[in-house]
Formats: sequence, structure tokens, C-alpha cells
Amino acid sequence: MGVFERYLSVWVALCIALGIGLGIVIPDLFNVISTIEYAKVNLIIAVFIWVMIYPMMVNVDFASLRNVGKKPKGLCVTLVVNWLIKPFTMAVLGVLFFEYIFAGLVDPQSAKEYIAGMILLGVAPCTAMVFVWSQLVDGDANYTLVQVSINDIIMIVAFAPIAAFLLGVANIVVPWETLLLSVVLYVLIPLGAGYITRKKLDVGGDQNQISRFTAKVKPFSVIGLLATIILLFGFQAETILEKPLIILLISIPLLIQSYGIFFIAYGWAYLWRIPFTTAAPAALIGTSNFFELAVAVAISLFGLNSGAALATVVGVLVEVPVMLSLVALANRTKSYFPK
Repeated sequence: MGVFERYLSVWVALCIALGIGLGIVIPDLFNVISTIEYAKVNLIIAVFIWVMIYPMMVNVDFASLRNVGKKPKGLCVTLVVNWLIKPFTMAVLGVLFFEYIFAGLVDPQSAKEYIAGMILLGVAPCTAMVFVWSQLVDGDANYTLVQVSINDIIMIVAFAPIAAFLLGVANIVVPWETLLLSVVLYVLIPLGAGYITRKKLDVGGDQNQISRFTAKVKPFSVIGLLATIILLFGFQAETILEKPLIILLISIPLLIQSYGIFFIAYGWAYLWRIPFTTAAPAALIGTSNFFELAVAVAISLFGLNSGAALATVVGVLVEVPVMLSLVALANRTKSYFPK
């Protein structure tokens, strides 16, 4: 795990502070950036999102799908948790906290936007960082690749319908055209570009070329993430300074969701006697989020300075320390699982 990944929470916190500072000192710059858009997609943010996502998609190996029938239990846990449990528990927690528990602390319109951002996080299962979490628990790397590849294929067809359904249940109006455009822009196109790149690099079956290429472009992915955070918090600077408590309020249901989903998946894997090298990555995949996609879709649907965009970025701040704590827990409990 490189220095960027190890201290990602620190970099995120520093970029939040920098973004807020710049948003207060030079607000005109952010106003200009906010006008550079087409079809409700901000082009500056779109470039940073693509820079983030593309290196991850190169890691997706469609050839691994031929192994889908091997060790089906771990894959079953991953898919059920990711697509049948996690999106719905996140929606329930969002509504519970922001329409009831925190109702007196947040205005109704902002509450709806925070709920929307959390729903988008819940519908976007992890694609990239899960390789790091799997490595830290000595997980089966090939099996993790199978899980991620299948998740990406499902995401193409399932993300938009589930997101639209849950947003509708929460009484949030969503333009289908914008949602589908977001899936094309931030899932289908990067996945296709990653596939083409991988095919070109995989001449003669030399996996080392792919590894060298992804190692070179990985820093750009982190730079894209941090630049996006600076911009988002620059747009939100005034709101955050007026209501600093909101970051904490958003974090609470996100923390409950993360630990809750992990224990559901990890406990299920334990009861099903799944080997640790498969069980731990399966639980971690379900817990982690594809926050890059969630951020991009939130911006497209609700705007750069929306509460939905803010909620998805708070998800980045919360996720890394949470996931590291769960990695530590998994490593301490590996003796309870079959080898």
C-alpha cells in the first residue's frame, strides 16, 4: 500500500481545508468553473473523474469471468450484499436520520439532498480500492478480481434503476436522462477504455506490462480524486463554515452503514464456512464504495454545490479509516475461518 493510499484520509482532510480556504478567498474562480458544463455535466469535474476511474478499470479482467463458477459461496455473499441489501439499508438510514433524528438540525431540502448522496454511495459497490483491502488481508487476488469484474458488469445495468427507485421512494425527483448519461460517462466509457488498454498491453499474455502501466497511472487517479475534493469543498465553503456540524451529521449514518454491512457479510461468510481468503475480501467489497462514481453522479443530478455532492465526498473521508479498522479486525479473526 503506497503512501497515497496509506494516508488517503490525511490527504482528503487537507484538501477539504484547502478547498474551503480557496472557496472563501477566491469564490469567483469557483463560480467560473461551475459554468463550464454541457448537458448538466461539469466538464472540469468530468475530466478529474475520468482520471480517477480509468486506471481502476484497466485492472478489470473480463477473462476472469470464466472462473465465475468456482467458489460460488463467496461470490453469492458479495452480490447479495452489494445489490440486495446495501443500497436499501443506506436509504433507510438516510431517511431515518435526516427526516427524523436530525429533522430539527437540517432544513428539509438539504436533508433530501444528503439522503440522495448517501443513496448514491450505497448503490455504488467498490471497484478499485478493494484490491488494496484484499491484499492487506492476504485475500485470494484472482477471486477478488472475479468479484470486481462481475460487479462492474452488473453496475452497467443495475446502478441506474436501483438509484432511481430508491431516490423516488425518498421523494427525490430524478431525471432519468441525466442518470443514464452519468452511467455511460462514468462506468461504460471508462470500462470500455480500460478493456481496450488491457487488450493492447496484454500482448503475449505478459501481465507485467499491465502491472507496470497501472503503477504509472495510479498516482493520477489519486490526484484526480484530491482535485475533485478541492473543487467540491470550494463550492461548498460558505455553507460548511455556516454549518460545520453537517459533516458530523452525515458521517454518523455512513459509519453505521459501513460497520453494519461488514458484519452482515462477514458473519454470513463465517456461518457458511467460507475460507478466510475469500470471506474477508467478500465482506470488504460489500462495505467499501465506488465513491468516484457516486460523486460524479451526484454532481450531474444535483449540482456542484449540492448537499448530495457534499454527502458523497464525506463518504470518502469516512471510508478509508473505517476500512483500515475492518482490515485489522479481519486479520485478528482469521483463525475462526477455514483455511
